[in-house]
Amino acid sequence: MKKTVLAVLMLLALTACKNNGKQTTDVVDLPRAETSEKVNAAMSNFFQEAADKKLDVHSTMLVKDGKVIYSHWQSQGKEDVPHVLHSVSKTFTSTAVGIAISEGKLKLTDKVISFFPDKLPAEVSDNLKAMTVRDLLTMSCGHDSEPSGFRNNPDVDWVTAFLAHPVKHKPDTHFLYNSMGTYVLSAIVQKVTGEKVVDYLNTRLFEPLHIDKPHWDESPQGINCGGWGLYLKTEDLAKMGQLILQKGKWNGRQVVPAEWIAEMSKKQVENFNPETDNAEEAKTSDWKQGYGYQMWRCRYNCFRADGAMGQYIIVVPDNNAVVAITSNVGDMQSELNLVWKHILPIL
Repeated sequence: MKKTVLAVLMLLALTACKNNGKQTTDVVDLPRAETSEKVNAAMSNFFQEAADKKLDVHSTMLVKDGKVIYSHWQSQGKEDVPHVLHSVSKTFTSTAVGIAISEGKLKLTDKVISFFPDKLPAEVSDNLKAMTVRDLLTMSCGHDSEPSGFRNNPDVDWVTAFLAHPVKHKPDTHFLYNSMGTYVLSAIVQKVTGEKVVDYLNTRLFEPLHIDKPHWDESPQGINCGGWGLYLKTEDLAKMGQLILQKGKWNGRQVVPAEWIAEMSKKQVENFNPETDNAEEAKTSDWKQGYGYQMWRCRYNCFRADGAMGQYIIVVPDNNAVVAITSNVGDMQSELNLVWKHILPIL
């Protein structure tokens, strides 16, 4: 009995030391709830149909009312191994922009060229002059094609190449998915804060959510890629989704301004083009429901962070739920269709 009491006291002492001598009630991992037979059955059907369709799903975690009601890893998915996120990274870059705005370090209306006077082309077009931080966030910076052919050339400065790319449309009038625009957002955050995005977010986002500081790929110029290159575990994705669902609040602390969460997740621009898109087909496409600040709107009043090959943080506000998924799939719409078919009804 004495040994048991002593062990408990030692554990408490170690915990206090890790928290600078202060007891804490912070949640390290998301709390768990018992998985019901109904949820198990639905998820069994989800994974079976995914397998039938040759969709290589690596992991899925469901959070309902703040508690994990289901989690599963398979194939290349590992519970304790960070997974490549591809463009889910963009939502984290957007979060960094929102925090920097709240700290007075930049504004949505700031002109992009104002941050890089030494990287401008010889002739600066009116459209380039008009491009703002908001235009980068909404993928409406005015490009007719994405500048990207220089990524494998270590001698090319990525910001310089981005600014040299023709801006054929007036900003805020033409949607074009543009990962290099997100890279420029990362460069802007680094410029105004003096920190790489991953370091800037570490104390402001990752540490409060008890997420180990992640790896984030960089350009040859030492700037986090912003639009891709971040690695996190499945539960880290679920935590981020839960933070967004809670309007930026975590353990009673406002980690991200609620106003930014609202703006980031709502429809800011139209991504349905009536000249090229079929209206009937667009109704069942989760890529034609509108775009926010580096987040996609979905059907069923949901919104998501979205990465190539099937990486998702899906927020379901009507059901107070979050779905986190990692995968290696080619048909991402088919994967989302399975979410709506098997997962949404059990939430």
